[in-house]
Amino acid sequence: MTGWFAEPTRLWLFVVVVALVVLYVAVQFTRPRFTVRFTSLDMLDQVAPKRPGWRRHLIAAGFVLALVSLVVAFAQPVAIERIPRDRTTIILAIDTSLSMAATDVEPNRLEAAQTAAKEFVDQLPENLNVGLIGFAGSAQLLVPPTQDHEQVKFAIDNLELQKSTAIGDAVALSLDVVENQSIGVEDGAVPDAAVVLISDGETTVGLPTADAIPLANDAGVAITTIAYGTPDGEITVDQDGNGVGQRTKVPVNVEELRSLAEGTGGVAYTAESATDLQSVYSELGSTVGFDEEETDVSYRFVGVGLLLLMIAGGLSLRWFSRLP
Repeated sequence: MTGWFAEPTRLWLFVVVVALVVLYVAVQFTRPRFTVRFTSLDMLDQVAPKRPGWRRHLIAAGFVLALVSLVVAFAQPVAIERIPRDRTTIILAIDTSLSMAATDVEPNRLEAAQTAAKEFVDQLPENLNVGLIGFAGSAQLLVPPTQDHEQVKFAIDNLELQKSTAIGDAVALSLDVVENQSIGVEDGAVPDAAVVLISDGETTVGLPTADAIPLANDAGVAITTIAYGTPDGEITVDQDGNGVGQRTKVPVNVEELRSLAEGTGGVAYTAESATDLQSVYSELGSTVGFDEEETDVSYRFVGVGLLLLMIAGGLSLRWFSRLP
């Protein structure tokens, strides 16, 4: 949350507050001199009640802090706050191709992606609809958009590896799911939506990734991509069916995923470790499904100021039987 002041010139009143503090300090230094000049210290010790000086200073500090808070309120502070959107749909598309078994990311790409994806879902507002698509040789809708985020997390846990990679089909299916969300809505409007697609490879079957870009643009849905893995990823594949595995390199294809994101108005991320992926999802979780709105937060500082005044007044009555 960031902010500013609608009336910053009113902050000059802090000069008055500072002047009061200086005056208070000056009075503390001059008071003992007058006391010595006009009273008998021995008699004063006998008749004056024992009142620790720190109490008086504590009340003064509370009074000053109250003034500070009220001056800030008078300057009309404005904050930029994140407000959850209504009728927002997030489609989470996760690559489950065999290359996701690569162990360049511990324990492997898929398991690390599952953990991070569940944490991402936990960050989303409860009233936000989340859908899950798994894609390998084809794209499958595993969980239709729902506010039951536990159901989505359960499905993420049960993702299984399969052959091939169909990124274009995953995008097309995501767009169909978003469009279907308008069915049953009174105005028929398609809800705000975003697709977050994580993959480590390139399209090998189905709709080419480049052909999915105009589909997303026509639907007005941005595709955010996460290129996950390192150039050194490898998997063991039994290509001949004889039970003997061969090591095959499966480097991440950053450029294809970047072109998809940039071509649809989304954001392209790269993550070469589980920590990187968690950071990406954390950033997405704080932005996806939210709008930023200007909010007058003067009332907060008024409340703090009034509370401090009441506390200072109550302590003064309790300790000195008078208001400050």
